[in-house]
Amino acid sequence: MAGTEACLLRQCPLLLPQNREKTVYEGFVSAQGRDFHLRILLPEDLQLKNARLLCSWQLRTVLNGYHQIVQQRMQHSPDLMSFMMELKMVLEVALKNRQELYAVPPPPQFYSSLIEEIETLGWDKLVYVDTCFSTIKLKAEDASGREHLITLKLKAKYPAESPDCFVDFPIPFSVSWTPQSSLISIHSQFLAALESLKAFWDVMDEIDEKTWVLEPEKPTRSATARRIALGRKKRIREPELDHAIKEDPENSLLQNLKDVLEIDFPARAILEKSAFTMDCGICYAYQLDGAIPDQVCDNSQCGQPFHQICLYEWLRGLLTSRQSFNIIFGECPYCSKPITLKMSERKP
Repeated sequence: MAGTEACLLRQCPLLLPQNREKTVYEGFVSAQGRDFHLRILLPEDLQLKNARLLCSWQLRTVLNGYHQIVQQRMQHSPDLMSFMMELKMVLEVALKNRQELYAVPPPPQFYSSLIEEIETLGWDKLVYVDTCFSTIKLKAEDASGREHLITLKLKAKYPAESPDCFVDFPIPFSVSWTPQSSLISIHSQFLAALESLKAFWDVMDEIDEKTWVLEPEKPTRSATARRIALGRKKRIREPELDHAIKEDPENSLLQNLKDVLEIDFPARAILEKSAFTMDCGICYAYQLDGAIPDQVCDNSQCGQPFHQICLYEWLRGLLTSRQSFNIIFGECPYCSKPITLKMSERKP
């Protein structure tokens, strides 16, 4: 009890007990730099579900529309400290929503200048604009004909303040901005960034079109990695691949991979997924929390794949297994031949 009271005092230093039984608390709850007066009446057993919350008129005004939520929080909170934390979170949300509701709209020239900028840029570049002109989406094509979007979150002091920009890029995208900048300058910088990434996306598109990509299933433009199907029970370790590749600058990355591995990658158009994917030999599922079986028994007569987490739990349960740093040595659940599991940084 003493620990809970000390925690309550730290979190709500302006709320103090008014009697020895500590059934009456009065004071203030703070949110966004403002203090709101309240009084809490607790029953003798101190259970929050039978407590009463008395608010000042300012607090009642802010929490208008949130009374049912506050009542639910009071019914389910185990103690006063927990309820006060819940109340502060509700109050923060209510204040934020009120600020957005009663925010002073920008002057008329804000809208007229934005419309002029869009007209100069071209209405065909505009994908979306909200009713407040605070969120704008523009599109552009790169030299290979791929369409890309940039989302702009305009601030109240635009153009004195730079808008926040969101793009689907594999690298950070920062905008050079001055108070004289406009949507046109952002779009120009966006086009320049697209041109710098063209070669990368050409490579990734060739891989996506001519191989069967297992992960990610639906690659975004920001995705920089692909797990590619080599064929049934075929696998190459990343260190081996790094050591083996000697790029021919005249060939594409995909062609260099074909030359090094001396294989033709299974194509999505000619193979069913079941022809080269296998379920985990322990949980009998293909995907587990987004992961696919990427640990394979090295015995050529077995080749059974496993999820890393499944194999980790299996080996950890065997008395004969041993571990050295992040490597576990044990036996394959299927053929009982030696199997080694090197744990990645994301430990299961």
